[in-house]
Amino acid sequence: MLNNKRFCRSVSSHFHFCLQWKCQLPENLEGRMCMKHDKLLELFCKDDQRCVCMLCTISDHKQHEVVPLKDECEERKAELEETEAELQWMIQQRQLKIEEFKQSVKVSRENADREIAEVVQVLTKLRDAIKRKQAEAVKAIKSKHTLIEKQAEGFIKELEQEIIELKKKSAELQQLSLSEDHLHLLQKLPSLNAAPPTMNWTEVRVRSPSYEGIFRAASAPLLEMFKIELKKLLPKTELKTAQQFAEDVNLDPDTAHPELILSADGKKVHHGNVRKKLPDNPKRFSTALCVVGKQVISTGRFYFEVQVKGKTQWVIGVAKESINRKGPLNIDPQNGYWTPGLRRDNEYYAAAYRLYSKSQPEKVGVFVDFEEGLVLFYDVDAANLIYAFTGCCFTERLLPLFCPSFNQGGKNSAPLNICPVNHPSSHYPSSLSTACSYSPVSPIGM
Repeated sequence: MLNNKRFCRSVSSHFHFCLQWKCQLPENLEGRMCMKHDKLLELFCKDDQRCVCMLCTISDHKQHEVVPLKDECEERKAELEETEAELQWMIQQRQLKIEEFKQSVKVSRENADREIAEVVQVLTKLRDAIKRKQAEAVKAIKSKHTLIEKQAEGFIKELEQEIIELKKKSAELQQLSLSEDHLHLLQKLPSLNAAPPTMNWTEVRVRSPSYEGIFRAASAPLLEMFKIELKKLLPKTELKTAQQFAEDVNLDPDTAHPELILSADGKKVHHGNVRKKLPDNPKRFSTALCVVGKQVISTGRFYFEVQVKGKTQWVIGVAKESINRKGPLNIDPQNGYWTPGLRRDNEYYAAAYRLYSKSQPEKVGVFVDFEEGLVLFYDVDAANLIYAFTGCCFTERLLPLFCPSFNQGGKNSAPLNICPVNHPSSHYPSSLSTACSYSPVSPIGM
């Protein structure tokens, strides 16, 4: 009994000491005790990755690697520091990415504002020119009509005056015919018998003039001005710049229509008239005479050239990887095709537009700027822009597309030939001019 009292006094003194100095007892004291041995957890088992007591090391964890909690904590703190450093790096990278996105938006806004200003300036200039030419043409037409009107009015006045004179003469003759004075009648008759002097109006005409020449004269400088001003809005990427991004394109035989014949090097394709027995895999064209390239376009800029010499029909360009390969071609950007083509020997077309060609390209260059949404086609030999798709929004990967069309008894038998690109010898800037985005399709005369 005495010992119990002494123990209680000891505990009480310690309790009051803690209260006096505001000592904090360890929280979750039960969690710090071994549930099996009711001893303090002061060791760490590396094998089982758990905290243990001294008795655990001679029972369940006898053969395990055991270290003091302090040692394990020091090791774990080092890991925490590494993790914290990695987290800070991830935060920093994301902050940099945010700044990159903000900068991209800023650049995009500046480019958009600049492009809008240029579009507004050019189109306002054209609109003002149209209004001015319209006013000039209307004034010229009205002036020409006024001359005709005045001429007719002059003729009418002369005719009215002659009518007055003729009526006066007629009245005098009627009055003379009623006269009973024979002497007076005979004396007056010679002077009244002759008709008054008048003009012969038989061949006189007031002809309505043609006003077409006025409009033609007004529209000719307008058309020239349109060509000059609209060129400012069209993509400014030059062929020599586009050629800096040339890629080596090879045809994918697993996608070729069974009637197409590919060269061993994967560079040429033509129609062979005979349908080969080939595996009908999902990638293979089964209806349209097409084949795609192996190279995928998913970012950056991409350029390749195709020889079309000797062909009377073809389709060349790029297409979405997911296009329908089991049905007929429906070549339109809305269906995932960005391609011009040739049909009926000399009829060039792109999407819904017919292109009026001054020459017949023998080699076509295809340039893609994935981020800018731009697809350009060049007559390589003439270094002229054939056609431009602008303002495109590519939502998936693109593939080069080749359609040599039918071999009609030897006509159009020439192959489409992927050519090596002759890079310009001198250095040109790698940056391209900002492409216009005011229209998804920009027809350009060839």
